Amino acid sequence: MFSLSWGLQNNSDMKIYYKPRLKTFSRELRKKGTLSEVLLWDILKGKKIKGYQFMRQKPIGDYIVDFFCSKLKLVIEIDGISHDGKSEGDRIRQQKLESLGLSMLRFYEWDVKKDIRGVVQVIESWIEEFERNNKTPKNTTP
Repeated sequence: MFSLSWGLQNNSDMKIYYKPRLKTFSRELRKKGTLSEVLLWDILKGKKIKGYQFMRQKPIGDYIVDFFCSKLKLVIEIDGISHDGKSEGDRIRQQKLESLGLSMLRFYEWDVKKDIRGVVQVIESWIEEFERNNKTPKNTTP
């Protein structure tokens, strides 16, 4: 097992493990991305959304997520035709990822293709809410 680590506000480390065999598979998925993944990745890559770095087709635990930002502990998934008939599996997967302390935003493939601005607005709003809720108090020494 390999791990992905990031610092938390209380300076403790959180490790998220993934199965090494998923690394090769995730590389293949990046090469074969759907149109919706490519469209959203064009906006997420290069810290274009509020300066946060996102990764594409990131292995986490037993899964590969479409997009992941470690600083935000945010997973973004695009549900397309490959998710048809898999709602129970998606629900279990989401619960397992959330049990690791991750948050998840899900978008339908159709929404990414037809209303990318709306999708980006939802992501930016989520980030703004995250930043409001996770501000560290300034030193208030008299």
